[in-house]
Amino acid sequence: MARAGITADRLTEAAAELADEVGFEKVTMSALARHFGVKDASLYSHIKNLQELRTRVALLAGAEMIDRIAVAVAGRAGKDALAAFAGAYREYALERPGRYAATQIRVDQALIADSPGFRRTAEITYGMLRAYGLKEPDLTDAVRLLRSTFHGYCALESTGGFGAARDVRKSWARAIDALHVLLENWPREASTDE
Repeated sequence: MARAGITADRLTEAAAELADEVGFEKVTMSALARHFGVKDASLYSHIKNLQELRTRVALLAGAEMIDRIAVAVAGRAGKDALAAFAGAYREYALERPGRYAATQIRVDQALIADSPGFRRTAEITYGMLRAYGLKEPDLTDAVRLLRSTFHGYCALESTGGFGAARDVRKSWARAIDALHVLLENWPREASTDE
């Protein structure tokens, strides 16, 4: 029997909060059951298993992150949009570390395809890059470069991996400047749209 007040959405939100507190990898059905003061088994009437819970947190976090990015890039283009996008990405990763970690897990492609957050992420990201005149396959390559650069930077920054020799915000700004120059001078590959 489902316990009053517990829903899949409440469990997902609680798991996301727990992820930010203790780390995404430490979110378990047992930890979540303790949070709600129930036995583990009572959660399974709402969530099939830990994988489903983690997927739900990943989709929630991805939607939150792109909402933040969308607000930041609204009305901007070119370098201003790139800097706003990157800044919102970095802020989310640093402020919501557990949720951000969830956005990095592998999620079933069928679930991603049905996710409004994923579609919005693609629209905003590709839209921002089209201001640089990029078309496929260059768009996909540029998206992969940006994601790997942003993620790598945030992962290193969050663990203190850069040391204290230079302010990380200054290095971040320089990285965005360099990405802008690269995107403006992207080595074009023949478009697959033609």
